[in-house]
Amino acid sequence: MTGFFSSLAGFHFLRPLWLCLLPVAAWLLWAVGRRTDVRRQWRKTIAPHLLDALMIHERRGLRLRPVHVIALALVLGGIGMAGPAWKRELPPFLDDKAPLAIAIDLSPTMDAVDVTPSRLERAKLKVKALLARRDGAHTAIYAYAGSAHRVIPLTDDRALLQTYVDALQTRIMPVPGRDMRQALTVIENDLRREPVPGTILFITDALDPGAARAFHDHADARTSSQPIVLAIGTPQGGPLRNPDGSYVERDGARIFARLDEAALKRFSQDSDVPVATFTADSDADIDWVQRHVQSHLEQSQAGTTARWRDEGWWLTLPLAVLGALWFRKGGTVRWVVGLLLAISLHVPVAPAYAQPLTGATASQDTPDTADPHRRSRFADLWLTHDQQGRLAFERGDYTTAAERFDDPMWRGVAQYRAGQYAQAAQSFALVDSAQADFNQGNALARMGKYEAAQARYLQALKRVPDWTAARANLTLMGKLIAALPKSPEKPGDDEIPPDISPDEIKYDAKKPAGPGERSTKAGSSIEAQAWMRTIQTTPTALLQREFALQQGRGTGGGRSP
Repeated sequence: MTGFFSSLAGFHFLRPLWLCLLPVAAWLLWAVGRRTDVRRQWRKTIAPHLLDALMIHERRGLRLRPVHVIALALVLGGIGMAGPAWKRELPPFLDDKAPLAIAIDLSPTMDAVDVTPSRLERAKLKVKALLARRDGAHTAIYAYAGSAHRVIPLTDDRALLQTYVDALQTRIMPVPGRDMRQALTVIENDLRREPVPGTILFITDALDPGAARAFHDHADARTSSQPIVLAIGTPQGGPLRNPDGSYVERDGARIFARLDEAALKRFSQDSDVPVATFTADSDADIDWVQRHVQSHLEQSQAGTTARWRDEGWWLTLPLAVLGALWFRKGGTVRWVVGLLLAISLHVPVAPAYAQPLTGATASQDTPDTADPHRRSRFADLWLTHDQQGRLAFERGDYTTAAERFDDPMWRGVAQYRAGQYAQAAQSFALVDSAQADFNQGNALARMGKYEAAQARYLQALKRVPDWTAARANLTLMGKLIAALPKSPEKPGDDEIPPDISPDEIKYDAKKPAGPGERSTKAGSSIEAQAWMRTIQTTPTALLQREFALQQGRGTGGGRSP
């Protein structure tokens, strides 16, 4: 009871001007009652003693009249719109949506197998479990060793995050070592732009000597982000394993990596940073991370952005009941007819074309084939063509997606995925951007038009000079063009049939190719293998190449185009 009365002590209205509807409701009852008072209307015309005899005193029970419903609706609506409030709350969508940056240590010791299957693989599993708990919250992934790099910026796409978490390997780091100071600086620079305070989670198996001082200076600077450390490993340690499955040895002895718990405690005391060790058989460590993310957000929000909770929405329930009393016989039918009329006016109707009088034998398109959008007239009421195309694209139905998309870039991507390279090249040609030039070059290369593809890659590089993929494809086109035999006698032989893709071209090495002679048997070739390595690279190889480029440019936290 004490808590209840203490809450009522703060009772007030957020928008008190809406309370003016209460006297309006009282005036309405008075005005309607005065207008329907028969005695008052005739008292100046008929003598009072005769009026009493003429009046019929009808006694009925309390009857709810329309004016009572309107007056009650005005009272409830006025109180609800005034915003009664007596409790405070944090802004919505912040409690579980605080940004989190996860920095994963990719030093060689993370390949130790004292934790099955390895420290790094167990760290990935913990990150995935944490992402599942943070469904819908913005999370970023960073990797660090002797250098620090951003893998994925803040996003709520859990599938994308998991893809790049799976791609992390210790061999992709360009600089050996362990520099937590640099990782903290890179992540802090990114989180400083966020309006909501974030948390930085370091997942590591050891701490570098200068880390404590760097984290202590970070706390003294009173930055908005909070770092925490989750240690992976065991004090007993385990041997390091190479990617091929063999163990790392030095002078014939295996190299073991052990978790130094005493060093972790000293680090926590010196830097005032929370430190915990992972739990192998439960998600207690994940709960620990979530509690620190939540508590840091609440502490930063306390007393600054807390607001009063508007409780007026509860009055919408009785208002909905009063609204049901407005229905009368026939009213529902009129509403339904009006709704159907509105829908019928919105449905797009295919234009009617005049038919020739003698065209009885002429072929006509059926409603299912004349217009690809007519088959989805019902879907057009709720979704745009691009939204319908996106749904079909996510299902893997690229042919249908290509028919639905209005956006030329998305339509071209769907056509490319469906193998419609000629149509994809046409769609990409409608977009004036470097990405469109690059995609058009890919489509033309798939058609065997290497010179045209080469021109598109050159145009893309004029817009983005340091585009690694475009430059690699341009080099590949030069090799494919140089490998094509020239045939003065048969000019038409130089063209590659459009139904044969680049990875189906194979030159006969046993027979010397004369002028105009060429084999187009399906198979692999050096050019095709180079093409597949360029176009279909793995996320691990992509990260390794990007980290090396970033380190060479001195931009550890950036991403190449």
